[in-house]
Amino acid sequence: MLSAASLLAGGTLTTGCSDSFLEKTPSNDYTAETFYSSDAAVMKAIEPLYNYAWFNYNYRAMIGMGSIRANDGWNPYLNPEFATFQVTGLSTELTNAWASFYMVVSMSNQLISDINTYCTDAVSEEVKNLALGEAYLMRGTAYFYLVRAWGDVIVYEDNEALTASPVQPLTKEEDVLRFVIRDYKRAMELLPTSSTSMHATKYTAEALCAKATLALSGWNNGGQRDETMLKEVIAMCDDVLQNGPYSLLPNYEDLFKYDYNNFSMQNAETLLAMHWADPSTGSWGNMSANLSDLAWSGSSDVTVWGGIYASVDMIDLYNEDVSDSIRFHATFCTPGAYYSYWDTGNDLVAAADKTPENGYPQATGYLYKKKFCQLKKWIPGTKADCQGHLAQMASPLNTYIMRLADVYLIEAEAILGNSDTTSDAKGLAAINAVRSRAGVKPLTSYGLDELIKERRKEFCMEYQNWYDMVTWYRWKPQYMLNYFNNKQHRAFMINEGDVLYNADRTISYRTFCNRQSGPWYIYDYNATINGKTYEKVCYWNDCLRDGDTEDIILTKEDGYTYDVDQLSRGQDGYDPVTLNEQNIFMPYPEADVLRNPYFKQAAQSYDFGDFIINDSIR
Repeated sequence: MLSAASLLAGGTLTTGCSDSFLEKTPSNDYTAETFYSSDAAVMKAIEPLYNYAWFNYNYRAMIGMGSIRANDGWNPYLNPEFATFQVTGLSTELTNAWASFYMVVSMSNQLISDINTYCTDAVSEEVKNLALGEAYLMRGTAYFYLVRAWGDVIVYEDNEALTASPVQPLTKEEDVLRFVIRDYKRAMELLPTSSTSMHATKYTAEALCAKATLALSGWNNGGQRDETMLKEVIAMCDDVLQNGPYSLLPNYEDLFKYDYNNFSMQNAETLLAMHWADPSTGSWGNMSANLSDLAWSGSSDVTVWGGIYASVDMIDLYNEDVSDSIRFHATFCTPGAYYSYWDTGNDLVAAADKTPENGYPQATGYLYKKKFCQLKKWIPGTKADCQGHLAQMASPLNTYIMRLADVYLIEAEAILGNSDTTSDAKGLAAINAVRSRAGVKPLTSYGLDELIKERRKEFCMEYQNWYDMVTWYRWKPQYMLNYFNNKQHRAFMINEGDVLYNADRTISYRTFCNRQSGPWYIYDYNATINGKTYEKVCYWNDCLRDGDTEDIILTKEDGYTYDVDQLSRGQDGYDPVTLNEQNIFMPYPEADVLRNPYFKQAAQSYDFGDFIINDSIR
């Protein structure tokens, strides 16, 4: 049995979502047989595929699955099981994500069936093609998430057949990816080349097809990527970059401001996004409801209770190259950071006191005075900053599924191919386009290490990084296991007061780690350094400090070394996070496993009929 089967009754005729796509909402008094009688009605039927269907994934699961799992950030009170890789089949958020992805699949299937069955002659061919194209696009995207989260999953195209026989076998991972690519190619044939209404285009499908093809090129392929597929990926990226109606926003920070929220406004970088209803008029189920989990006290004038803190990994990455300050500033707040466009009502500083003497360059804006590195990305500020379109839990910001920067980095990765490094001019132009926008110097060569770093910083806390890591794992499993277990530091908390911003623009931090009996700082009590005994010594990333005064005792120049994992292993009760083949992919929801014996059996091949992806793969 598939838990999503119960969702089929909803079909694609769910209404009540945002009117952002339409000026007029059709009457609710309809059946499928009579509904598809105008272009407006068909356009309205598409709308839930952009919000309602994704809601239970976007609400909370997306944060843990896409970003916390990748170690972009960390909060021990916000679904920590995703960061510590202790998710079970009983996890609420795991079940919600599974059901949400299959809601997208079911709604897409229903829309495809209804369009082909019930559309009257009054519906234009252009709108029918758009609806079909978007249904294939969204179904492919749901399965693209599913295969990178769970591996083998159930693939179905016929809702009625599934309802009649809900116990279905799993489909092999590689065939799920082929199914995704088939859907994207169908969407490419149907979608228009331009859009003025935030709907997808042919280039949206082509960009996603390039990403899925890149994934398949090395998926369980013995550490090598298929060269024919890589050439196809490059050709698709070239078409999107050269002919598509998209461009990088000049200012990276604008990507997460209310004024740049939609393609039809000022953001030509959005290829595909979940479009959420206005928080001031929308309802639960079609609004983006994760604001209060992401935002922290003082970041808005609506009630929030959460907050994500920069991971040790991310601070280390930014410390490697302090010139990458634009992306850091847009993603995480740092002590003394100033945001001229963000005038939070909880700042509690009178306008008259916002003077240069108090740290304010001008009388408006927000000065972050905490010794934290808290999330800035996705926090839009106050109601005034959003023209009133903000509410408790509900943000007006759409959720990116893909933006143009991704296409540049996909092309760079495809050009790298099976080489360790490359100085290919075209590949360098692609990766450096993203770096140039971020204000960092261009690379003269790059390899997978550089691509991983670039993606982690460009898409940090955009709920994508873990899915890319899984793709690399299926290409180079030992390389990525070494990366996960020896280069990443998971479940290390950096608390308030544990961050110092240095004159050279690096971040000093101390941390405490995950252990069975609770978190703790890394201390060395009664340590003797250079013949002097200290009652409490605290290890920081760049120096040894007195645990009470924070005075520097020993620097790296004096011979101090810092290895947070080694220090942690020496402590009683340390509970390290270890990744392996058994926990890279998530467990299936327990209820489905109990009712469907296929979840305990080997996955099967999918019957594609005459469909051919390239000359060597059917």
